[in-house]
Formats: sequence, structure tokens, C-alpha cells
Amino acid sequence: MGTAITNNPPRPEPKALASALEQLAARFGNRLITSQAVREQHGHTTTWIVNQPPDGVVMAQETADIQDVVRICAKHGVPVIAFGTGTSLEGQVNAPAGGISIDLRDMNKVLAVHAEDLDCVIQPGVTRKALNEHLRDQGLFFPIDPGADASLGGMASTRASGTNAVRYGTMRDSVLALKVVRGDGEIITTGTRAKKSSAGYDLTHLFVGAEGTLGIISELTIRLRGIPETIAAGAVSFETVHGACQAVILAIQTGIPVARIELLNAAQVKACNSYSKLTLPETPLLLMEFHGSEIEVAEQSKAFGEIARECGGGDFSWTTKPEDRTKLWQARHDAYWSVKALRPGDSIGVVATDVCVPISRLADCVSETEEDLKRLNLLSPIVGHVGDGNFHCSLVCDTNDAAEMARGEEFMHRLVERAQAMDGTCTGEHGIGQGKQKYLKAELGPEALDAMRALKKALDPQNIFNPGKIVPQA
Repeated sequence: MGTAITNNPPRPEPKALASALEQLAARFGNRLITSQAVREQHGHTTTWIVNQPPDGVVMAQETADIQDVVRICAKHGVPVIAFGTGTSLEGQVNAPAGGISIDLRDMNKVLAVHAEDLDCVIQPGVTRKALNEHLRDQGLFFPIDPGADASLGGMASTRASGTNAVRYGTMRDSVLALKVVRGDGEIITTGTRAKKSSAGYDLTHLFVGAEGTLGIISELTIRLRGIPETIAAGAVSFETVHGACQAVILAIQTGIPVARIELLNAAQVKACNSYSKLTLPETPLLLMEFHGSEIEVAEQSKAFGEIARECGGGDFSWTTKPEDRTKLWQARHDAYWSVKALRPGDSIGVVATDVCVPISRLADCVSETEEDLKRLNLLSPIVGHVGDGNFHCSLVCDTNDAAEMARGEEFMHRLVERAQAMDGTCTGEHGIGQGKQKYLKAELGPEALDAMRALKKALDPQNIFNPGKIVPQA
């Protein structure tokens, strides 16, 4: 069972699609794949939205491949959807109008590293973990960590962030320049390696977060950071979510440079204990990480420990041992799987959704969300990037139980309305895709949507780039 999307864009004419597939086969040979299994993998979605596979998949190996796919598809009016690793969470890689998925996994080269300038140039299929492995010996790292081992092109397209964003920012802050294939197959260069520029429109950040609806990223220039001398991870339990959030607010206000600060509610701690074999107290928990010199990290940890005690926290334990830090953060990154293990079964689905509010409203938003879950008799552990006011709900429902699914839909709708009523957003980092289009008008207003439609029409007049995503049809 899946949630059907009813406002799908029109499919291309069958003859036009057949002609496009014929030309793509002549150009790419066995790198054009049309088997049902592979097509469904490229329409894969981790939401409740029904799988909508493309009509074919091209395995791109270089920028010229992207250009040729776009030119052939533009000629015949066939949609083009970029595919990185498929870890997006709001139906971004679905193909509601069919078309061609361009799989970028083989475009995975690090083209240049400029250690002295703290930047590098990469192809879009490079994954986060592969890049950091490549950089390790040079004392550098890329800090944006959404949890999944996503591709950097996909992370830019969805404006990803994650656990390190409170200190290092998001993909918006990390991308210096892009090369993007536009609708006629030509390449737009959006910037240079300079750390700042006042030259013309900020095209780089127009494409960051566009979810492949305005063009296809073929190259990225991104900021890097030096690996800190000392990294310490810590954990402290609280009696209430409110106390945990208050500790976060005070830490941010007093200027403690926390690198990571994550909230797990009691239900999520219980799930992590069971799945990751931990023995944490099953009450609201903050996980933290501090970066700097040995003295700086010790001072930061001490200062936060004092704040935590003032806000009702227990003993603050921290470690600099890599193996202990890895175990703690791996448990956090395995949160989705820990929730899935709480309720096994073929018909049991887990959908991750997120909202973001001003940090001063975070405790209220999380507390009211927990009350909603109790009222609706739903299971949905909560984790949050609380330094940013962003939190995630992993909602568990039996997809064969219509009543439970209806309550789940009601919960997600109320979650978004609550966040927006608190001057927040319907999504802090998952993006809009198909799943959250209906909330944009209330959040940004009709004038903003008209501006987005005008941009889309100007840059993609044929509407071939990932149609049916982000901006609802007028």
C-alpha cells in the first residue's frame, strides 16, 4: 500500500518516448537499462508515496553522457531525473511522468584537492564517506553528515545538512560553485573557487536545493575543513524533553561551539538500546560532540556539563576514544533501523519526516508532538538536530491497516501545521519532492510559488527536469 500522488504531470507521447529510447540505446548500448527491477530501484522511495519508476536508466560516466541524455530527451519532450544513491526521503527520485533516470554513481572521481585553500572539486557521484576517506591523509574532512552515505550531488540537490550543521552549516554553506547541465545540454558554470563573490546573481545557491528541477549537477566545488586535533563525544540524560532543550538553548546562547548536539526522546533511546546493545537510561538524551584542541574540548565539555546540571540533567559522560565515539554515533545513525526493529512484519512501514522551528520553540513543538502521538495511539520515536531546531519523527504504521494509516497521515499533517504555526518550516533538511508540496503555499505564500514557477519556466521551458517535484502545479 502506498499514498498515490494525484497531480502527476503528463507523460510524453508513446511515439516520442519510443524514439528517445531508440536513440539512447544507439548512444549508450548496454548502459541504457530498461528492466523492470532496475527501473523500480530508481523510482525507489522511502516515503509512503507509491513507487513510480522511469522508463529507462542510463548509467552516466562523464559529463558528455549527461549532456547527450538531456539533448535526446529534450528533443522528444521526455523527462530526465537525476539519481545519486536514492536516499532522499520525499519522493525526489520518483518518475511520475516516466522518462529517463540518469544514474550518476559512476561519476565518482575527486578531480582536485586544494588543501591550502580548503576546497576540492568533485563529480556528483562521489559519496560522503568516500570523499572523507580520500581526504583523511591530508588532514582534511568534509563535515556535512546527513547519516546516510549519500552522494554529494544529491546532497547539494536536496540542500542536505545533518548532525554537524550546528557548527559547520549545511550544503548551502559548503558549495562554492557548480557546473550544471541545462535544458539544451549546454553547461552553466555558477561560480569560482573564491571564498566570496559579488559577481551577478547567486546561481550556485539557486541550484542547491532545487532537487534536480532546474538542471543536472555535473561537477561541484565544495569547502573542506581541517580534522580537529581532539574530538570528544558525550551523553547526558534528562528527566524531560523541556530540560534537554533548555540546556541546548543555554549552550548556544553562551557561545559553546558544540559540533554536534542531538536529542533522542525516551522512545528513541529505548529503540537504540535494543538495536545497538547500549545501556543508556531510557529518558530524553542529548548526544554531543566537541571539536578543537585538547584544552578547548575539555573546557567545552566542562561548561556544558554545568549547564546540563542546571537544567535537570544527570551525570555528563564524555570520551575521546575513537571506538567509543563511533559506537555512540553509529547508534544515532542507525535510528531508522532501530525503529524498524521495534515492530517487525512485512506490512509494517516506517516513514521519516522532519520539521524545523526556531530553537526557542523546540521544546514546545517536541512536547506537543509527543502528546499527539499518545492521543492518536501511534509509535514514532523522535530524534533531533536540536542546535538547529530541527527534529525527525520515524512513524511506524501497518500499511494494511487503513485506520492506522489514516491516523498516521493526520499526525504528519498536524506536525507540519504545528511547526509552521511556530514560525517554522515543513522541512528542515528532507526537502519537498512530492510529499510536501501541499504545505508550500501556507509557508511561503502564492507570490513565492509564482516566482518559483517563473524560474522553472525560464530555466526549463519544456519541464523535462524532474517534473512533478517541489512546486505544485498551478
